[in-house]
Amino acid sequence: MKIDSRDNSLLRHARAVRDGKVSQQIFVEGLRLCEEILRSKLPIDAVIYSEELARKPGAAGIIAKLEVLAERAAAVSEKLLASISYTKTPQGIVVLAQRPQVDEASFKSAQTDAPLLIVMHLINNPVNVGAILRTAEAAGVTGAIATANTADPFSPKALRGAMGSAFRLPVWSGASYAEVMAWCSRKNIHTVCADAEAPKLFTDVDWRQPSALIVGPESSGLSAEEISAADDAVRIPMQASVESLNVAVATGILLFEAARQRLPLTT
Repeated sequence: MKIDSRDNSLLRHARAVRDGKVSQQIFVEGLRLCEEILRSKLPIDAVIYSEELARKPGAAGIIAKLEVLAERAAAVSEKLLASISYTKTPQGIVVLAQRPQVDEASFKSAQTDAPLLIVMHLINNPVNVGAILRTAEAAGVTGAIATANTADPFSPKALRGAMGSAFRLPVWSGASYAEVMAWCSRKNIHTVCADAEAPKLFTDVDWRQPSALIVGPESSGLSAEEISAADDAVRIPMQASVESLNVAVATGILLFEAARQRLPLTT
């Protein structure tokens, strides 16, 4: 199907998905992420691609696979594709797919006997959320929790930062901090807060036990009350002139220490 400016209902729908107005669907842009959608087996509602991209041999094969699975498919001009893109430079292809399961039951059923979890609490920058998910998967995390008012892990910016990890990691989204802490307590999951003022170093924790790392907003960090509700708090030692690290960078340091303790990293 080819869309022109006189028949743009699909484009209007794509913009609504992009802007988070359609809760059941996600907006995926770019050839690499669209390949990840194919691997994820998520139901595909629509694929919209530029005529220019479709003429490239490598892209044409991926588009053909997406068209077979999609309920709707449309070839559009670069100008029309730019009208729905969330980037300054359109990526040539957009897929509208069903949102992955992010409910509590699905998340819990995917956990192992010795989980390593990342809890993102009130992190409002989707770029950081995406980077954390990508780092978490690389470090062997078994699941990610995004508390209420944390940026959507499946927003376009978060998906771009995660580069496919959001489709592979079990995610529980929308829980309150208290709910997460209560569940971890019931499951004997050791909760560890990242806190720049903590007396204990991150290397002094036994990460081999079932563990959940909790990271908070960069602007304020976790509150004293939130930290006191956890089993532990740790800091990353830094030179005195540096006040703090980007939350995604700090998360990577902490999670790879957990990975180091749990299993030798593969090369």
